[in-house]
Amino acid sequence: GSSCFCSKLTMQGGYPSTAEAAKNQNEKDAEYLKQTTQEWVLAGSEKLHSPVVAGYDFNKGVDYDAILDAYITTGFQATNLAKAVSEVERMLDWSLADDPVPADEEEEWTSPEARLKVRTKIWLSYTSNLISSGLRESIRFLAQHSMVQVMISTAGGIEEDLIKCMAPTHLGDFAMEGLALRRKGINRIGNLLAPNDNYCLFEDWIMKIFNAMHDEQDKDGIVWTPSKMIHRFGKEIDNPQSVCYWAYRNNIPVFCPAITDGSIGDMLYFHSYKREGFVVDLVRDIRAVNDQAMKARKTGVIVLGGGLVKHHCMNANLMRNGADFCVYVNTAQEFDGSDSGARPDEAVSWGKIRVDAQPVKVYAEATLVFPLIIAKTFAARLQRGDWKPEGRLFDKAFTNSELQVEKKKTFPNA
Repeated sequence: GSSCFCSKLTMQGGYPSTAEAAKNQNEKDAEYLKQTTQEWVLAGSEKLHSPVVAGYDFNKGVDYDAILDAYITTGFQATNLAKAVSEVERMLDWSLADDPVPADEEEEWTSPEARLKVRTKIWLSYTSNLISSGLRESIRFLAQHSMVQVMISTAGGIEEDLIKCMAPTHLGDFAMEGLALRRKGINRIGNLLAPNDNYCLFEDWIMKIFNAMHDEQDKDGIVWTPSKMIHRFGKEIDNPQSVCYWAYRNNIPVFCPAITDGSIGDMLYFHSYKREGFVVDLVRDIRAVNDQAMKARKTGVIVLGGGLVKHHCMNANLMRNGADFCVYVNTAQEFDGSDSGARPDEAVSWGKIRVDAQPVKVYAEATLVFPLIIAKTFAARLQRGDWKPEGRLFDKAFTNSELQVEKKKTFPNA
């Protein structure tokens, strides 16, 4: 029969048996696997020379300074936070003495002593919600000790600082119902609560100042700009808990191109119906903020949050072919094309960050991480007795030969 015939074929080298066919196919598959998957997926590795990932070992005890030091090798945003600390340290460490003296340098800038005085001009930009939060105290610390030279915020970042000198902001909860709060005259800022009464106190205080400023405009020809207004507010509030107060005391310009976008704008609106003609000159401030960038020898920017404060800071630094040092702290993503979410490399394309800079973006909410950055940098220097702001200079022009060197970094064939 047929079974006998198949047996004879197999014995005589004809059709293979099922087992033999399976074996042959398996050998072919194994060879194919070796030539494809194993060689491609499990290809040999090149030797890595970057740091090894390792976090803090709590068997060594609870040492907060060491914990933060370990962030650099922890990975993810911990590593970015450690890089941000390093970038701020570089801002603070730099002086003109680090750069070679060019042949066409003016005599007064050739000595090591003179060059050591020229330091990085540090810019701090922050959104208004951060002043509403407890981060206000961290920002005030920086202004109090003249640790930053230029500040940029929104209207809320100014008025909330002043209002807190009159009445407190309280903790609430993100889930509190809006309608119930509205009926109680309570405004919610995330998980913070600001009573309407606070703004009534602010109105009583600022309306008198607006009238005085209006008088000075009409009688003395004073031209008010947002930064000059904020300087005046800092003088009038006369409260050492205030950011504006210390900016006034230490002559730190605070720029706010959207000064009318908040309660200050509401008060200006009310004032205009009682007394027309008060003028705020925005053009003088755009010149002033751009000059702050253009005249600086080195700039370092720290931007907390996004939107207007980020763009205004970075656009000013475009006037000098970009910031030399840069730290962004925000939670925004770049997929929607917003400036808020734009990574530092996008700013390089615009000339807002220098091509040889080492910018850092920390993807985090600022109240979580900025106090840690301050603790490892500004505050640590003050605590060690290393903070000596006296005699610093920030504005120093490049020589012609230095300008050519800078230009060739971006346009090597120019």
